[in-house]
Amino acid sequence: MPQLIIEAREASISTGLQVKRILPFRMRRMVGPFIFMDHAGPADIKIDIKHSMDVLPHPHIGLSTVSYLFNGKVTHRDSLGVEQIIQPGAVNWMTAGKGIAHSERFEDPNMLAGGVLEMIQTWVALPESDEETDPSFENYQPDVLPVFTDKGVWMRLIAGNAYGLKNKVKTHSPLFYLHVQLDKGASFGLPDGYTERAVYIVKGSLEIAGSGYVNGQMVVFGKEEQPTLVAKEPVTLMLLGGEPLGDRFIWWNFVSSRRERIEQAKADWQAGRIHLPPNDDKEFIPLPEMKSKPSAMPPQAEPLS
Repeated sequence: MPQLIIEAREASISTGLQVKRILPFRMRRMVGPFIFMDHAGPADIKIDIKHSMDVLPHPHIGLSTVSYLFNGKVTHRDSLGVEQIIQPGAVNWMTAGKGIAHSERFEDPNMLAGGVLEMIQTWVALPESDEETDPSFENYQPDVLPVFTDKGVWMRLIAGNAYGLKNKVKTHSPLFYLHVQLDKGASFGLPDGYTERAVYIVKGSLEIAGSGYVNGQMVVFGKEEQPTLVAKEPVTLMLLGGEPLGDRFIWWNFVSSRRERIEQAKADWQAGRIHLPPNDDKEFIPLPEMKSKPSAMPPQAEPLS
C-alpha cells in the first residue's frame, strides 16, 4: 500500500502563470532528494498575457533545478551568461550551488500564436558536501536521454539509473527520474533499490492494488512495496525518487542544510551579491516580505512557497 497520497495544490509562480504544486507537502517535504515539484499547464499562451507569464530573474542556492517540457518552448537565461531555449523532451539541469539567478521567459513566436505550454520543474537538493559548489548549467537534448518501449509502454530516462538504463546527466546523489506513457490496460512497476519512490500522474488515471488514482495526484511508496501500476486509460506519468539526504531548510527559492546559510542568501540577494543574468538584468523578483524563518523538514511542517 502507498505511504501517502499527495494532492496537487494551485500555486502561482508569476502574475499570469498558475501551476499545480506537488512538493513540498505538509506531510512530506521530500521524496529522495526531490524537494520541489511544479506542473505548469497545459495552458494556451496569448500575446496579451505573455509577459505576465514570464518568470523574472530570481535566485537559488543549495539545489539543482530540473526543467522538462511536454509542449512549448521556454528561454532560460542565468547569471553565468547562459541563454538556452528548452524544447519538449529535453532537460535543463541548473545547479545553483553557492548561488545563481535565472529567468524563464516565453518568447517563441509560435508559442505566441496560440501554442500550448506544459512543463514539469523539480528541485533536487544537493548533498551537504556539494551545497557550496560553483553554479553550473547543462542542456541535454532528447537524443542523449535513453528511451525504452515495450507493448503499451514508452519511457524516457531523464536522470539517474532505473530499469538498467542510465545516461550522462550529471547528478549529485542516487536518484531516478523518468517520463512514462502507458496505453490503456498496460502495467508497469516502480524501480527497485531506492529507499523512497513516487509516481506523479500528469494525465489519465491508474489502478494500484485495487484503488484508483487520477491526474494531479502523487502516490508515494517506500523501499519494500512492490506496486503494479495499471493504466485505466492512456496515462502520462513522472516517476521519481532516490536516497534521502537528511533534513533541509527551505525558504522561498533557497534550500540548505544550515538555517544561517539561508539568512545569508536573503542578505546576498537584497545587496545584489547574487548577480542578475547579463542578458536579462532590467528587472527581477525582489525578496518576498516573509516574516517566517527558514523551515526545517519535520513531517508536520507547513510548506513555504
